[in-house]
Amino acid sequence: MLMNTLRLYGRAVVILIKSHLQYPLSFFLQTIAQFIMEGGELLAVTLLVRRFRHLNQWMPGDLYFFFGLMSLTFYLTECFGRGITGNFSSLVRTGQLDTLLIRPRGILVQVMCSDMDPRRVTCLVIGATSLFMGSRMAGVRWTGFHILLLAESILCGFFMILGLFLIEAILCIYSVKSVEVANALTYGGRSACQYPVDAFPRPLRILFTVIAPFALVMHVPASLILEKPIFPWPAWAFYLCPLSGIGVFIIMALLFTKAMRFYCSAGN
Repeated sequence: MLMNTLRLYGRAVVILIKSHLQYPLSFFLQTIAQFIMEGGELLAVTLLVRRFRHLNQWMPGDLYFFFGLMSLTFYLTECFGRGITGNFSSLVRTGQLDTLLIRPRGILVQVMCSDMDPRRVTCLVIGATSLFMGSRMAGVRWTGFHILLLAESILCGFFMILGLFLIEAILCIYSVKSVEVANALTYGGRSACQYPVDAFPRPLRILFTVIAPFALVMHVPASLILEKPIFPWPAWAFYLCPLSGIGVFIIMALLFTKAMRFYCSAGN
């Protein structure tokens, strides 16, 4: 069943990429625009480290590492989870969600297959470049455990951000249009958590550790890879922390399924 679903999603991705490439000039210009915007954020990090040299215990290489990990994880999610964050409110508003409900597939899978954003590939390149550059500058010793921890962080971060995107989808069921307050946890979290969480005041640290656990999923494992642990925990705890992202996704997926019971058909 899982392999069949993945195969279906893969076919949907190929079709969506072909649809984007039907207008190659528009696709190229929008991709370049994404590159410039994300490059501007990387430039902001560069200006920060040149001006202050360090942020608490974090040196320039560490900051590039955090930025790269966040960018790579977030835009990987936005690229493949575009159906939830960018398309679901439109499906509800136009009544197209009704057509998905009569098909023999789970609604969440179909929504995921409804859209994707290949323009984010340049953002992924910038994130990967920053991650590589930061690891070189910080002198990271890439052991097998470090590689495993990084992969776990990115994978669990993908599901965590997907779960946070589901908050907006859940609210759309009740309010039709997307609610911008949900963006405080998603896009606001991305902007804030490009930097180490211990650099922020206590309320923000609690927000991005307990409610939207960017710190547990990304910052905690990154700090161990950089050999500057944020918390004085045993090493095994750093490998368990990213799993909180899977927990966020499971909880939000269950709430989304429950909320769909209150969806009022558009009558199409």
